[in-house]
Amino acid sequence: MRKIRIAIAGASGYAGAELVRLVALHPHFELVVVTSEKSAGIPVATVFPSLAGLVSLTFQSLAPEAIAQQADAVFLALPHTKSLAPVSACLHTGKFVVDLSADYRLKDPAVYERWYHTPHTHAHLLKDAAYGLPELHREAIAKAKLVASPGCYPTAALLQLAPLFAHDLVQPQTVVIDAKSGISGAGRSPALPYHFPEAHESLEPYKIGQHRHIPEIEQELGGLLQRHAGPVKLDPAASTIMFTPHLVPMNRGILSTAYCRLKNPMALPELRALYKTFYKNERFVRLTDEIVPNPRYIKGSNYCDVGIYADQRAGWIVTVAALDNLVKGAAGQAIQAMNLMLGLPEEIGLTAPAAYP
Repeated sequence: MRKIRIAIAGASGYAGAELVRLVALHPHFELVVVTSEKSAGIPVATVFPSLAGLVSLTFQSLAPEAIAQQADAVFLALPHTKSLAPVSACLHTGKFVVDLSADYRLKDPAVYERWYHTPHTHAHLLKDAAYGLPELHREAIAKAKLVASPGCYPTAALLQLAPLFAHDLVQPQTVVIDAKSGISGAGRSPALPYHFPEAHESLEPYKIGQHRHIPEIEQELGGLLQRHAGPVKLDPAASTIMFTPHLVPMNRGILSTAYCRLKNPMALPELRALYKTFYKNERFVRLTDEIVPNPRYIKGSNYCDVGIYADQRAGWIVTVAALDNLVKGAAGQAIQAMNLMLGLPEEIGLTAPAAYP
């Protein structure tokens, strides 16, 4: 079987580097092109010594038509708002495309413009872009030429809440998500808040009520509710959430804790049974009962650990999700989607366990 030739645009960032590592180890992929504007002309192993002996390529400048001629499929790990034209160019050459930015995640271009402060210049492609969370959109991903890979925070939030919203169990406007991310989630470009003396021994909430992942989470939760309701048009407020992210002094990982009230009381064993049924065939979602999800248990892996708990006295349901923001929250999930697009087993190249300690 001929290996599938892969190009990665934006390969010198943290998510891009993780893509390089995982693609280079994939048994059915051949990495043929890596791009970086800042590191063009420099060998990958010079920028990332951890990849020495594994990748011998040199970074190129991004020229979508040129890299598409060399590859069968393209991953784009560019900053938000920078993937609009490159995605269109790669699709025009007939390639399979997985975009890790937010540029094709939101179905409404007006919502995209409101949260990302730029017009969507290729809105005609949005209707054909599959949202790349396989646990919710597997069939659409398998038929797509373009997949918009989810953000790391939304991946955790959606996996921990999806069973409740899929069965319309949650009281509207009671969802509060408190999420914490390692510093790699902010990207590799240097900035003062991520400087060691600023971030070390610190815990800081940021973009309270303003984070750009909010509409993405609400879009997908609303879609689950609408699917349950059928032809009945739902009030958008039914999927409104409160989301607060925090920066914590660790390299990688996300811990997301979500609180909500149910429309009708359910015993904890019944809730956990609901989750087990919903995720019974999902290789990369691990449900935990006795062990509370913790980012250190999934570091470097494509797993998301989810725990379900109940505060019966206060009447709240609490779900906790942990994942690696660079793997299940980015590169690993993108490869999971590409495997589906190419007709490969979904888990190929992604079954390595977490590194511990």
